[in-house]
Formats: sequence, structure tokens, C-alpha cells
Amino acid sequence: MTEKDSQIKFNSSDTVGVRVGHERTVFGEHSEPIFSTSSYVFPNSEEAAMRFSGEREGDIYSRYTNPTIRIFEQRISALECGERAVATSSGMAAILSTCMALLSAGDHVVCSRDVFGTTTSLFNRYLTKFGIDITFVSLIDIDQWKESITRSTKMFFLETPSNPLCEVADISLLSTLAHKNNILLVVDNCFCTPALQTPLKLGADIVTHSATKYLDGQGRCVGGAVVGSESHMNEILAFLRTCGPAMSPFNAWVFLKGLETLNLRMERHSASGYKVACWLRDRLEIDAVHYTGLETHVGHLLAKRQQKNYGGVLSFELKGGKAEAWQFIDAVQMLSRTANFGDAKSTIIHPATTTHSRLSKEEKLKCGIKDNLIRLSIGLEDVEDIIHDLKLGFASLV
Repeated sequence: MTEKDSQIKFNSSDTVGVRVGHERTVFGEHSEPIFSTSSYVFPNSEEAAMRFSGEREGDIYSRYTNPTIRIFEQRISALECGERAVATSSGMAAILSTCMALLSAGDHVVCSRDVFGTTTSLFNRYLTKFGIDITFVSLIDIDQWKESITRSTKMFFLETPSNPLCEVADISLLSTLAHKNNILLVVDNCFCTPALQTPLKLGADIVTHSATKYLDGQGRCVGGAVVGSESHMNEILAFLRTCGPAMSPFNAWVFLKGLETLNLRMERHSASGYKVACWLRDRLEIDAVHYTGLETHVGHLLAKRQQKNYGGVLSFELKGGKAEAWQFIDAVQMLSRTANFGDAKSTIIHPATTTHSRLSKEEKLKCGIKDNLIRLSIGLEDVEDIIHDLKLGFASLV
């Protein structure tokens, strides 16, 4: 093993997640160091000028260049099979930076209807203020995507599988449609992570992440990432440099530790998620279970084709309404009532009154966010303990 792991070509994402990006300093550290510094000292005025002009590589200011953050960027880029990545302060900052850097007033975005509620709010309430038009369509109806294209359409944005109904888009099909019309395809890959799905290899142009979720894996830090081509990332980095939604070095280090175990964790999340989904499917108190690993799920075959596994997020509809859903959620004792997902700890939440609460009744209806819908993120606890806790929820309904 050389001192520059980042220069070695690895065959497996298991190794990439552990090794890529770290070039050891003169101290020979084994774990990646945290460069907790706001700025960097230049040996002379000429060096400072050349770095600022871009004539010479080197760190300038940690708002947009930092060695620890750079290791994280190189590693997530390698995992996603991209040319480059840009780390941001949050997942929403990743989406905002992508849109602000690559769109202009008068441009048009087609977005899947059932993206994360805050993404909908960003598009509807803020990007429109800058003259960007938004059209929301069904994630899985390719005809709606086709019919929504105008001369001004510059971007397709989607999340697959969707949050929280786990609908699945055909990334390759949407890529063909987008590129035929000179449109960028941007895919939020939070639910699957590169451990289960690599949208860039399926034809997407850009991938966004909330690193807060599975990339961290233990609910410790907030952060985001954008991955794609060198040219697109240069534009996004320019926005980051000017506007400042940057990741902190400490958070980047935490996410690096998360990436080291990402593949192992996603295997466990997927295995337990499948067992819980199968158990829920047989409960008489439930109207529907939304999980791509179930053969009855409308997107199962597509998910099987473009994903390596099915992940740990699922949702289900109780018989009844909000009162029954809240009663169920309040009865569990181990599962955490929190809006985050992708944690080592299993979580449970009522989307209609939390993650998607800012949507209007009409928007919720279009997105399938019903009052009886409950979302689960299956963690790393023993699956029998998870099921036992869910039984408490069902017992409360008697």
C-alpha cells in the first residue's frame, strides 16, 4: 500500500468507501485528519496571487477548499462513479446550489411530484421568485414528463425511490428523454445511496445527497453532496464560493467514517427492512405497505433491475386516519419518533403532519400523503426487537 491511497484504482466499492481520497501527511496518520482551519498561510505574495487566480492549485479559504472536505468529496464521487463532487452544508443546500448554479430566470424545471416535502417548498416558494418555472409530474408516468417539456425546460429533478411511498422511476428511460431534449437529469439518491444504486451509470447527469441520512448512518451531523461532471461541479463550486453553503471539516470527517461502513450497513438495513415489510403485509390492521422489496409493489421489477437491494425505508397505511396513526406512533417504546431516516436507530414518523406538513391538502393528495400513512426507517437493531415494538403500536388500536 502506498502513502497515496487516492491514486490507487480499486475494483470494489467496499474498498473505495474505506480508502479513496486520503493522502497521508508527513505525520503518517492512519485515520483522515480534521483540518480545522478557516484559512491557509501562503509562503509569499506570488503564491497567494496564483492560488486566487486559479493558476496554481492550493487551499485558500475553508468556505470552498479544505483538505478534509476534499477527501469526502473524492470518496463520494468515486462511489457514485462521478468525475467530481461538491460538499455542502445540508442536503437542501446541495439541491439549492445545483439549481442556482445551473438555472437562470426563465428556465423551466420538471420535478417528480412526490419528492421530499422541503424540496417541493424550495421549488414552489423560492425558486419561482427568481423566475424559474416548475411543473410537478408523476414520478412513474413517462408521458407526463414528455408532455411537460417546453423550449425552456433545462432540468428534470427526481427522487427514486420516492419519500415516503417508495415509488420507482426508470432512470435510463428518463435519461434518454432528457438528453434527447438537451435537459439535465438530476437524481436525489438519498434512499439508496451508491451502495444500492448509481444513477450516473444509468444515465443521470447529477446526483444529490443529504449526507445526513445513510452516508452518516448514525444521525450525528447535517451535510450534503452533489456529484457529476467536472464542468457542472465547477459551476456549483463557484456558487458555493460566493454564497457560502459549505460543509464543515468536522462534519466531513464524520461522513468519511460513515462511508467506511456504508455497504455493510445498507445490507443490514435492507435485510431487516424486507423482514419488517413482509411482517406488516400480513397484518389485518393495514390497508397497504409501500416497500420496493415486496413483489406486490408496482415498482418491484424495476427496482430489482436498477438497484442492488431495497433499503431500509418503508411506509404503511393503517385502517383509519390521523387519530389511529398518532395512537400507533405514540405507543411504540423503542423506535424513535423523529423525522430523520437512515440512522442506526429505527425511526417512525407521521409524514402528513411533519415532513410534508407544509404542503397544501391538494398537494398532499397528489403526492399520496394520507392521514393514515406512517413511515419507518429500519435501523440496525435486532429485527425481532423492532417487530416487538411495532406490536405495541398495533396493540394500542384494540
